[in-house]
Amino acid sequence: MLSLYGTTKANKMKYFRTLLEEKGISLETVLEVEGAEWGTNFIAVEIVVEFMEGRDIATQKKMRDTLTKIDFQGGDIMHFITYVAKFLAK
Repeated sequence: MLSLYGTTKANKMKYFRTLLEEKGISLETVLEVEGAEWGTNFIAVEIVVEFMEGRDIATQKKMRDTLTKIDFQGGDIMHFITYVAKFLAK
């Protein structure tokens, strides 16, 4: 399992990208989400991942734990990625 506790920023950020790669999800995938003020937003998965990578370690760990639970239970991790995209669109 990848750790968020590496010593470099690159090590901390690798989990999200690796998970998406393992699931065959392209960073170029574009999500269509509704924003409160500007209507439909088109957000690439890579933008969502960059947002997730930019959070503090505690928040990254919470997101990693959530994604791990979803994956372990056979769920679709794209539901969580879309949830974060909707947050960005607000």
